[in-house]
Amino acid sequence: MDAAETAFAKINLALHVRRREADGYHAIETLFAFAEDGDTLQLTDEPGLQIAGPFSGALAEGDNLVLRAARGFAGLTGRAIDGGFLLDKKLPVAAGIGGGSADAAAALRLLCARDGVDVTDRHVAALAASLGADVPACLLSVPVRGEGRGDRLEPVVGLPSGQALLLVNPMQPLATGPVFAAWDGVDRGPLGTGDPLAAARAGRNDLEAPATAVLPVIAEVLASLRASAGADLVRMSGSGATCFALFDNIESRDLAARRLASQYPDWWQLPTRLR
Repeated sequence: MDAAETAFAKINLALHVRRREADGYHAIETLFAFAEDGDTLQLTDEPGLQIAGPFSGALAEGDNLVLRAARGFAGLTGRAIDGGFLLDKKLPVAAGIGGGSADAAAALRLLCARDGVDVTDRHVAALAASLGADVPACLLSVPVRGEGRGDRLEPVVGLPSGQALLLVNPMQPLATGPVFAAWDGVDRGPLGTGDPLAAARAGRNDLEAPATAVLPVIAEVLASLRASAGADLVRMSGSGATCFALFDNIESRDLAARRLASQYPDWWQLPTRLR
């Protein structure tokens, strides 16, 4: 087997936390977008999950979301798990860009293609939601608005595909739980509708402040991106610590990437474009 899928990096152009629910989850409103690049997942003849790539050491080759997705898909279709997966882990872990969720979603897309199942089938969507709040959006990997836990999705039209994008992470993992726990509980209002980029610019990420309280270097990442010529929208993605900037053009993005690489050689970055 040699079929492969990109597990596209996820960014939250805006993320509004509206309230904490009785079950402990948070009601959010967010605009999901995706980079053209990410991890790579491949079907193999060898059972289980093999992990390679620059961030392979951060993951165990035992039970993870890719294998959970495969078991769930086997239960859904009645077909036994045949073969396994090779994951080229190019994205940092616990970074706010949907790494594990994107990998699980890529596994579902691979298995759907293998077995002739429509990836938009409601049963596949339900399986994706059972794996994590970001997995349904990552399954589609196109711009969508997410509400509820982030898994109630609506299509978004008008986001400029191909816009220059730079992702930057200070190479310090940040777990989601402590960031949500540090949110102050204040509802600062809804996420706008209409043009998605305008709504994103007028919006915010309510997790930036609590994430920065947990990991102060995030403020330095954001400030460095905001100081970059041509940076349009600068924000933290998800619960951090990855931050991103949209740029007017590829040249401005690459100039910023070179400057940051020189000033902060220990930071991870990914120059890419919106998918």
